[in-house]
Amino acid sequence: MGETTVVRFTLLGPVQLTVDGSSPPGIAPRHRAVLAYLLLNAGRSISIERLIDAMWGYDQPDTARSQIHASITAIRKVLRGAGAGHLLETRAGGYVARPEPGQVDALEFTELVAAGRLREALALWGGEALEDVHAHYVSGVRELWNDRRLSAYERLVEGELAAGWHAELLDELAAQVSVNPLREKLNGHLVLALHRAGRQADALAAARAYRAALAEEQGLDPGHAFTELERAVLADDPDLRPAEPAASGPPRRSTFLPYDIPDFSGRTAELERLADERSPVVTIDGMAGIGKTTLAVHVAHRLADRFPDGHLFIDLQAHTAGREPIDAAAALEALLRQLGVPADRIPVTPAERGALWRAELAGRRVLVVLDNAFDAEHVRPLLPGHSGTLVLITSRRRLVDLEGAQALSVDVLGEQEAAGLFERIVGDRAHQEPEAVREVLGLCGHLPLAIRISAARLQHRPRWTVSFLAGRLRDHRRLLDGVSAAFTVSYEQLDEAEQRMFRLLGLVPGRDIDPCGAAALAGIAEDEAEELLEELLDAHMLLQLEPGRYTFHDLLREHARSLAEDDGACLRLLGYYLHRSRAAMDRLFPDSLSHREGIPEPATPIAPIRDDAEALAWLDAERANIIATAVHGPEICVGMLGLAMRPYLDRQAHHDDALTLHTLVLRRSRTLGSGFEAQALTDLAWTYWRMGEYEHAERHAHEALDAGPTPREQARALLTLGNVALRQRQDAQAERHLKQALDLTRIGADTWAEAHVLGILALVLDRADRPEEARRHLDLALALHRKVGNPAGEAMTLNLLGVVLRHQGEPAQARTRHEQAAALYRALGNNTDEAAALNGLAEAAGDPALAVEEHTAALALADLTRNRPEQARAHDGLARACLALGRAEQAVEHGRLALGLYGELGVPEAEEVRAFLERAS
Repeated sequence: MGETTVVRFTLLGPVQLTVDGSSPPGIAPRHRAVLAYLLLNAGRSISIERLIDAMWGYDQPDTARSQIHASITAIRKVLRGAGAGHLLETRAGGYVARPEPGQVDALEFTELVAAGRLREALALWGGEALEDVHAHYVSGVRELWNDRRLSAYERLVEGELAAGWHAELLDELAAQVSVNPLREKLNGHLVLALHRAGRQADALAAARAYRAALAEEQGLDPGHAFTELERAVLADDPDLRPAEPAASGPPRRSTFLPYDIPDFSGRTAELERLADERSPVVTIDGMAGIGKTTLAVHVAHRLADRFPDGHLFIDLQAHTAGREPIDAAAALEALLRQLGVPADRIPVTPAERGALWRAELAGRRVLVVLDNAFDAEHVRPLLPGHSGTLVLITSRRRLVDLEGAQALSVDVLGEQEAAGLFERIVGDRAHQEPEAVREVLGLCGHLPLAIRISAARLQHRPRWTVSFLAGRLRDHRRLLDGVSAAFTVSYEQLDEAEQRMFRLLGLVPGRDIDPCGAAALAGIAEDEAEELLEELLDAHMLLQLEPGRYTFHDLLREHARSLAEDDGACLRLLGYYLHRSRAAMDRLFPDSLSHREGIPEPATPIAPIRDDAEALAWLDAERANIIATAVHGPEICVGMLGLAMRPYLDRQAHHDDALTLHTLVLRRSRTLGSGFEAQALTDLAWTYWRMGEYEHAERHAHEALDAGPTPREQARALLTLGNVALRQRQDAQAERHLKQALDLTRIGADTWAEAHVLGILALVLDRADRPEEARRHLDLALALHRKVGNPAGEAMTLNLLGVVLRHQGEPAQARTRHEQAAALYRALGNNTDEAAALNGLAEAAGDPALAVEEHTAALALADLTRNRPEQARAHDGLARACLALGRAEQAVEHGRLALGLYGELGVPEAEEVRAFLERAS
C-alpha cells in the first residue's frame, strides 16, 4: 500500500502550497492570491465577479476574467499533480475550495484558538498573514488576521500571568509591545508582568510610555481598566501579587572569537547580568576605550558552551579611523562564510543574504559578536530571526531604537574593579602603596585603557614606585584629565625620535602602516622607522594586529592627532604611496609602462619590489590606506595616483575603490585645474562598464570626449562606448566607435591599446557574420599582445577567440582557447575575467552536466568579484543546462536569477531569458 500524499496550505505567513513538504512549481504570485482568497472562504461558492473584485477592486484590467481563468487552471493543474484535484470544485455560481481538516493553517488556527490551545495556534504563524501576495483584498484581510493573532496572544498571556509565569514572559512581552505599541491590553500585560517581577519603577515607566504614545499618535487617554491597573501598581495593591508559579513554565521554543585576555578584571555586575540575560540581542555601549569589546569577547568565551553550533565575530569598523563601516552585504557575507556557507551559495543582494543568514541560524544555537557598530540601522539586517542565537553588539552609541534588544551601558570601572585590574598587571608593588594606587586610578579616570597603559609603564620600570607614577600624572592634571593624563605620561617616557614618530602617526589617514610607510612619513631610513615602531609597540602606544603592520587604539590616535603638526609628512606619505604604487604596477603590468610616463621619478630611491607576488601583496595590504590618504590627504598627486593605481584596481575588481579614487581625481581636477579631468572621466567610464552600470559608463565616456582628451584617453573613451554599444547589441554604433578608437591607437603607436580594441572589434565583426575578418583581427591582436608582453591581453584575446570559434561551429577549438585563457587569468590572480573564460568554456561544452560544473565555477568567481554581467551569464547557462538535464525547478530558479540581473543591466538578454522561463514553466 503506497504512502499518502500530504497536501498543506499556509496563509499565516508567505502563501504556499506544499506537497510532502516541497513547493511544486507552476504557481505564480497571482495564482497564490486567488488560491488564498478561495481558501479563506472555504466551503463557500465564489463567483468569478467576486474574485475579480477581490483581486483588483475598481481598477480592473480588460484581461481580468481571462487572468482569473488562467489562475484557476494553473491551481487545478498543480492540485491534480498532487493527487488533490477534488479540493477545488466548479459550481454554477463559481468556485468552491473544500480543503480537508488540518490542511489550511488559518482554519487550524481558528480551531485551536476555539479549543484554548493558544500556544499551538500561535506556533502556526510564520510571518504576517498573506505576507508575499498582492491583491486588492489583501490589506484588509491581513489586518483582520493579524488582529486575531494578537487577540489570541493576549488571551494566552492573560492565562500564563494568572499561572504565575510573569518572569518567563517578560522578554517576549516587551518584544510584542515594541512592535504593537498602541495595543492597550498588551501594554497592560507588560505593566503587570513587570510589577509582579518586582520591577515597579519599570512597570510605571512602561505605563507612562504607553500613555505618551497613545496621546501622540491618537490624541487619546488609556481606558478605565488600564488606568485602574496603573493606579494599583503605584499603590502596590496586594491584589496584583502573583499566584504561585505552576509546576512548569510555558514551552519555549567553527569558533572565530578573538583571544580572551588573561588579566580580565572587574565588570562583575555586567558579567552577572549578561550571563543571566535571556534576550537574543544584547547591546553593549559606552565611550571609546571603556572596554566594550574586551567585555563582549570575555562574555562570549564564558557563554560559549551554551552555543554548541558556533561562535562568530566581526568588526564592523564603524569608528575605525580612515575606514568606512562594513556594510550589511559585506558583513553578511563574512558571517555566512564563518558559518561554513560556500561562496557559491551566498547571494548577491543584501536582502537575499539576510534571508539566507536567518535561514542558516534557524534551529541552531550560535553566539555572534557584532563589534564596533555605528547605529541600529547598521546592525538590523544582521539580526537573526526566531532561533537560539545570542547576538552581542558593541557600539559607542546607545542603540535605543533596536527593537527587542536589551541594552547594557558600560561605565568606567568601580574603585575595587579598577584596583584589581591595576594589581593584576603591576603585581606586588600595588599592594605596598594602596593610597598611591587609588590616586593613580583617579587620575586615569578609572578608564580601563588608561589604567592598562599606566600600569604597563610601571611594570616595565622596576625602580619606579606607584607614588612616583602618581606624581608624574598629577603634574599634568590642570592641562589634561583622565585618559589624556595617562597618555601624556606614556608619551613623555618616549625619547625625542619616538615622540616625533608618535605625533606623525596621528596624521596618517589610513588604518595602519608598515615600516616603509612610516619611514616616508618621518623622512628617515626604514630600519630606523621600524625600530621606533617597535619601541612604541613595547610602550603600548601602538598595536600590532598582524605582523609588520602597526596601528593605534582609537583614543591613542586621537591623542596623537591632538599633538601633531604636519611638517609635510602627509605629502611625503602620499608621494611614497604614489611611487611605490608605480613600482608595483611596473612589476605587474610591464606592458603598459608608457601609460605611466607622466608620473615623475621619486626624489629619493624607493625600495625595489622583487617579484609579482611581493607587488601584489603590498598593493593588497595598502590599498585601503592609499585610498584613505588620497581622500583625506593633500590635494596634490591625486591625478597621478589614479593613473598609477588604475590597472591594479581594475584587474583585481576593486571597483568601489576605483570609483572613489577616480571621482576624487575628477573633482579636484575641476577645482584645481590639474589637467586630469579627461583621464578621470575615462577611468570612471571604464569602471562603470566593468560593473555593468552602462548608463553611467556611456555618460562619462561622452563627457570625456567633450573634455578635450589626449588621443590615448580619447581612444579609451571610444573603446568604452564601443563596449557599451556591443553589450546592448547596437552593433553598427559599436563598430563605428571601435574603428575610431583603432585609428587613434595606431596614430599614437599605442600597441597595447590597439591590440585591445582589435579584440573587441572582432566580436562585432563576428556578430555581423564576417568570420574571416573577425579571425584576422583576433590573430593580429594576439600577436600584438605577445609582442608587448601583455599576458592579460593575451588571455582576453584567447577568450574572445573561443567565443568566435564556438559561433563558427568549432566547439573543441573554442574550449581549448577558453582553457588557455582561464589558465592565464588564474596565474594573474584575475578572478573577474577568469569567470568570463569559465562561462565561455561551459557554453562550448556540448554536455549539460559538464556545463553545470563549469558555469557553477564561473558563478563562484563572479560572486566573489561582484561581476554582475558574468553572474547573469552563469545563471543563464545554468538554467539551460539544468533544463537539458531534466531539472526543471533548478532551471527556473537560475532563469529567474539571470532575468533579475539582466534586467538590472538593461540588456537584450532579459527578453530571451523571459521567453525561456515561459517555455520552461
